[in-house]
Amino acid sequence: MTENEFRKLFGYNKHPFTGVDYIDYYKSIIEDYGTECQIIFSNNPKTILDYTKNVLTCDIHSRFRTKKILKANGGNKIYSLDDILTKSIDGSGYNEAYGLLGSNKATEEKIKLFPRDCQPIVDKIQAILKEKTGKTVEVMIYGDGAFKDPIGKIWELADPIVSPAYTKGLEGTPNEVKLKYLADNDFANLKGEELKKAVSKYIKNKESNLVGTMETQGTTPRRLTDLIGSLSDLTSGSGDKGTPIVYIQGYFDNYTE
Repeated sequence: MTENEFRKLFGYNKHPFTGVDYIDYYKSIIEDYGTECQIIFSNNPKTILDYTKNVLTCDIHSRFRTKKILKANGGNKIYSLDDILTKSIDGSGYNEAYGLLGSNKATEEKIKLFPRDCQPIVDKIQAILKEKTGKTVEVMIYGDGAFKDPIGKIWELADPIVSPAYTKGLEGTPNEVKLKYLADNDFANLKGEELKKAVSKYIKNKESNLVGTMETQGTTPRRLTDLIGSLSDLTSGSGDKGTPIVYIQGYFDNYTE
């Protein structure tokens, strides 16, 4: 539908959290440069090919699919944000993997790009902590957490990934059992201390890979870096807190400990 059709159906509504009408906002950015702007609303990316064959797709996690659809249906020049600033232009910064994805506005003339060359940093921090304390501390650099706001429906993960770098101990996914499932099924006849001992024994003797078993259903099978990065993002915030580091203890403990 066109902008006029959209307005007739839905009117002028400002975002409940930010107080901004984003249709007007994005349109004004383009028109401030003396460029005509026509807004078309569609849930189907192929619709834009009725208006132009040259497209810059600005979605993040679905960008590969969108580009594939547009190219397969007659698109000519098809780019996404990760195709822009993948190398330095006249001394500018760049991100060879993600381009403009994950960038933030710094000033009216500059943006900060998503971090790159991060692995040496996390490895060095881990090595220094090991040297000074004798402890192996896992380290990660995180951006947006991977969660969706239930009220505003905002998908928080505006960065291409949660973590651009992390130490090896953070690879993989949790291998956890659902305590409620065990208590209600396998050990439904037990209570109190007997139940606690039975569950503890089960956890200690669980298989190293529980994928596909009912005991794991509902335990959020996500990557550790996505889970811990989301926890860190929620803890540090992005505004007044100014938290430089989030230190997490006990994340890998389990019921038996």
